[in-house]
Amino acid sequence: MVKIRLKRMGAHKKPFYRVVVADQRSARDAKNIEEIGYYNPLTEPATINIDAEAAKKWLATGAQPSDTVKALFKKAGIIE
Repeated sequence: MVKIRLKRMGAHKKPFYRVVVADQRSARDAKNIEEIGYYNPLTEPATINIDAEAAKKWLATGAQPSDTVKALFKKAGIIE
């Protein structure tokens, strides 16, 4: 199954996340299928930049977003 989830980047205690499409069985930071955006929780307000077209394409083909990514999609206005 294909999942849309976060991939942790950045330095120690300074996390930065990429929103990626990956196989469910792969490790968190392993190779992914496609990168569709990023999320930076350290800025004020938090920076969310997601390619809406790519996200909708993957959701239409059956990719399941993680709970955190689903919340980010709602904040970005991609899903209701």
